[in-house]
Amino acid sequence: MPSVLPLGDPAPSDGLLPAQAAEGAAARAFGLYVHIPFCAVRCGYCDFNTYTATELGGGASQDAYAGTAVSEVGLAAEVLQRSGVPARKLSTVFFGGGTPTLLPADDLAMILRSAIDQWGMEEGAEVTTEANPDSVTPESLAILKEAGFTRVSFGMQSAVPHVLKVLDRTHTPSRVPQVVRWAREAGLAVSLDLIYGTPGESLADWRYSLETALSYEPDHISAYALIVEEGTKLAAQMRRGEVPGIDDDDHADKYELADQLITEAGLGWYEVSNWARTPDQACRHNLAYWRGDDWWGIGPGAHSHVGGVRWWNVKHPVAYANRLAQGYSPAAGRETLDSDTRRLERVMLEARLQSGLDVSTLSTLGRHEVAALIADELVEPAAAFHGRLVLTLKGRLLADAVVRRILPD
Repeated sequence: MPSVLPLGDPAPSDGLLPAQAAEGAAARAFGLYVHIPFCAVRCGYCDFNTYTATELGGGASQDAYAGTAVSEVGLAAEVLQRSGVPARKLSTVFFGGGTPTLLPADDLAMILRSAIDQWGMEEGAEVTTEANPDSVTPESLAILKEAGFTRVSFGMQSAVPHVLKVLDRTHTPSRVPQVVRWAREAGLAVSLDLIYGTPGESLADWRYSLETALSYEPDHISAYALIVEEGTKLAAQMRRGEVPGIDDDDHADKYELADQLITEAGLGWYEVSNWARTPDQACRHNLAYWRGDDWWGIGPGAHSHVGGVRWWNVKHPVAYANRLAQGYSPAAGRETLDSDTRRLERVMLEARLQSGLDVSTLSTLGRHEVAALIADELVEPAAAFHGRLVLTLKGRLLADAVVRRILPD
C-alpha cells in the first residue's frame, strides 16, 4: 500500500456511502484488508505506509493498535448497514503491512474475531497474514491457526545474503526453511514472496533464490520486480551512484527464468507475478482485487472499494486513532468511479490474469490491436479467438505495453 494518498473528493465524517455502493452488492464477494503499519526496520526499497517505533509519537502505540482496528471494524459494519449495502459474509481476510506479526498473535486473533462477529465467514474462507521470517514462532503460528487463519505469506525476498543486505532485510536465509516447517506443523498454507532485480543481484543469484524457495515446496510463490519509488532510501542511493539503476532487460531475463523454474516445479501461473500449486491455492484475496469485488480496508492509509466507490483512510496512525476515538470515520478522501474508469480498470487488471480479459470489453480499435498482438505472438491466439485475451510472455513490462496498445481510445 503506497504511502502517498491519491487526490479525491472529501469523505464525509460519518463515512456513509453513495447509493451506487449498494447496487448489485449481493452478487459480489466481500473481503477485509487489515493494515498493520509497524516494522522493526524500514526496508530501503519500501514506499508503503509503515512506521518503526522511533517514528511514532504518542497515541499510536503498537500495544493499543488492535483495539483501534476493532473500533473501525465496528464502524465499517455500521456504515455498510446505514448505506443500504446488504450484509455479506467475509470470503477473504488479509492482514498486510508493515509486518502484521510484529503484533502479538493474540492481537491479530482479536481483530479477526471482531470481524467474524460482525459479518460471519463463508465456509472455506481464506484468511492470510503476511510475516517476516524473523517475526514468528511455533507458538504464535499455532495461535493464528486456532483463531481461524488459513495461510501465511513469508517475505523471503532472496536466499542470497548480499541481496538481502541491499534490501535491508533483517532475517537470515537459514530462517526461512525453519518458519516454513513451523507453519506447516501448525496447519497453515505457505506462500513465499520473492523480489528480483535488486542492484548487484546476478542471474545466478536469482536462480539460486528461486531454486532454494522451490526446495521448500511452498503452496504459492509471488515474484515481484523491484520498483524503486522516489523518496525511498534505495532511490537516493541510486541517485548518488552508490548502487546501479534498474535494468529492464535484466528484469525480463529474470522474469522468464522465474516462470520457467516455477512452472517446471509444478506451480501454475495465474497472474503476472503469482504462481500456485493448485488453482485452489491461488490467493483469493488478491484475485478479488483484480476482479473488482468489494473489500473494506482497516487501518491508517488503507484503501477500500465497494461497488465502484473507493476511499482511503488518513495516513498517520495517530490521526487514524484520534478520528476513531472521536467517533468519526477515518476516511481522508474518496472517489466514485464512472463507467469509463471502471472499464479502464477492468482491462488493466483482467489482462494480467491467466483467466484473461473478455475481448468484447474493448473498443473496436482495441479489438484491432488484439489482432496485431496475435500476429506479434504476444497473446495466445486460441484464447483470443474464443473471445478472451491472455498474455503469453507474462512479465510486468510486457503486460503494461499490451494494456497501452489495447486502450488506444
